[in-house]
Amino acid sequence: DGATVLHISGEINGCITTKADYSNYSFETDFKWGERKWEPRLEGKRNNGIIYHSHGDHGAFWSTLKRGIEYQVQETDFGDLWLLGGPKAQSRFRTEGQKLIFDAQNPWSNATTGIQASPEPDKPHGEWNHLEVYVLGDSAIHVVNGIVVMALTGAKDKQSQPLTSGQIQLQSEGAECFYKNTRLTPITAFPKDLAAKARFDPPQK
Repeated sequence: DGATVLHISGEINGCITTKADYSNYSFETDFKWGERKWEPRLEGKRNNGIIYHSHGDHGAFWSTLKRGIEYQVQETDFGDLWLLGGPKAQSRFRTEGQKLIFDAQNPWSNATTGIQASPEPDKPHGEWNHLEVYVLGDSAIHVVNGIVVMALTGAKDKQSQPLTSGQIQLQSEGAECFYKNTRLTPITAFPKDLAAKARFDPPQK
């Protein structure tokens, strides 16, 4: 349709990283999967990721990525929260067996592992999804196709210092994919409707 598209083959594990650090912004993009998959994920879900507050050296995580906070981009798992290489944060979640699932009705609690987004409003394979992450200070909101699926606050780095800025990385991890209409916009507050849905009142100490 004439749009400029970033095509990630997925053939190798890697990333594309912004040169500058950013804070207090919204990052939004349209994303869809391609058809090709590569080892070692030929039988697994297609996987990718948007990593924000990235800092330190490449290779700190999986010999490729910088330390940071991941907005997971994986089939049926858009917007999951992963803390890569040592960062810490709080989120709202419930426990179901071994899974931690985002639940805006629950109190803020320390997130020590991956937290599954909820709900999961992915579009069918091959269709474009609109992905957004709103970052404000040490807090963030993950949005998939207009729906809040994750919120976090109190982000800290491995040394427990406030994590409020960093580079942005787009991941390559074994699956072909496409990005277009990617925009980075400064913000001074979360949009009121998203903040309300994420219940951004002060976290528990």
